[in-house]
Amino acid sequence: MTAIEERIETLQKKLNEAKAKKQRLDAKKRAKERSVSRANDTRRKILVGAVYLALADKDDEALAALNKRMDMALERDDDRALFDLPPLQKQEAEAAPEAEPSAS
Repeated sequence: MTAIEERIETLQKKLNEAKAKKQRLDAKKRAKERSVSRANDTRRKILVGAVYLALADKDDEALAALNKRMDMALERDDDRALFDLPPLQKQEAEAAPEAEPSAS
């Protein structure tokens, strides 16, 4: 291998290393942005919830409206329990066992 070919190979390796480093940095930056975005979304949800709860504490109509919205929106029984809502009825297909065929 000639000196110029060795030089080209060395530079190609450095270029590949630099590209890999850039990809790692870009991935790290995207992960950080996703993390900040999720944190901001969570913070917004907490603040909206705090505002609605404060309104509901001061106004019976607002409390009734909030309870109605929560009743319509929440499907998981453990979520519903947080708001003193009754568990949802199981779907009829799940609740009613299928008729077993009679043994003849």
